[in-house]
Amino acid sequence: MPGMTKLTHRLAGYLETLARTLRRYGRDEGKVLVLGGVRSGKSRHAERLVARHPHLVYVAPGLPPSDDDPEWAARVAAHQARRPSNWKTVETTDLAGVLRSATEPLLIDCLGTWLSRVLDDVGAWEEKRGWEHRLDDRLEDFLAAWAAARVPVVAVSNEVGSGVVPATSSGRLFRDVLGALNNRVSADADRVQLVVAGRVLDL
Repeated sequence: MPGMTKLTHRLAGYLETLARTLRRYGRDEGKVLVLGGVRSGKSRHAERLVARHPHLVYVAPGLPPSDDDPEWAARVAAHQARRPSNWKTVETTDLAGVLRSATEPLLIDCLGTWLSRVLDDVGAWEEKRGWEHRLDDRLEDFLAAWAAARVPVVAVSNEVGSGVVPATSSGRLFRDVLGALNNRVSADADRVQLVVAGRVLDL
């Protein structure tokens, strides 16, 4: 009986290793959420995940580059320079529409910059009347499209749960809404990975 127990444990270990391998390499048709802090390497990792696809749509929902913000323009330029020539770039905040109409794999980078623009669109920063309902509508529309996606899609998002409490109410609002959004996206993802200092952890 002790021999059988040892064999059972060894078999369980093999099966778990196989399951991890299948999750990592065998689910090209699934949805992947890549989380990470600022400068963690999350975008580069996400790009590596989709590099094997001959055609891909890179969805950039952040603010377009502007002469008024040279630092942001430099970040956008660095991202653009890394993209292969066979990738198509779409700059939009209509993530739900892109997900529903997609016929090729998608890379969305990132949900944090998208949420920042959505909060601006719905009037959250100024607390305009009804902004909460408008925000809920936008988020639920995106989440429904994410759940129904039928193409491989990798979404990048900021992990906001490990830092200090923001000093401003707008910072706390952004953190709380993005944290809740990450939870919902994760619930409908096939794989979730956390990138810390360039190291990737499967969650």
